[in-house]
Amino acid sequence: MSTIVLAEDDPDILHMVSYKLRRAGFEVVETTDGLAALDACRRRPPDLVLLDVRMPRMDGIAVCRELRTGPRTGDLPIIMLTARARDQDRELALAAGATDYVVKPFSPRALVERIEAVLARAGQRG
Repeated sequence: MSTIVLAEDDPDILHMVSYKLRRAGFEVVETTDGLAALDACRRRPPDLVLLDVRMPRMDGIAVCRELRTGPRTGDLPIIMLTARARDQDRELALAAGATDYVVKPFSPRALVERIEAVLARAGQRG
């Protein structure tokens, strides 16, 4: 079973995404801010990280950059989950090291499919 660190400060989105991921067979570590996500990834590197961009204490772009510098977290697949739909925002996230970029609102089923595709490319399985 693949483990996903989910960092999302909106309780409704956190609950919905976490529920859908668990139903799809993933283990989910829920965090509600960037520093908590970074700490969770450093303590026990997951198979994938799902990061909101706008979060308290540390935004998702900064978390992504920080994860990319770590010896145990540098190669983690990272999917940004955000309401920011501008091309510049996507380019910023990808330049920071994001593997994929999903814009809110999104289909939960499509999100699970994207996660499975990213994990398959990384050699993991859900």
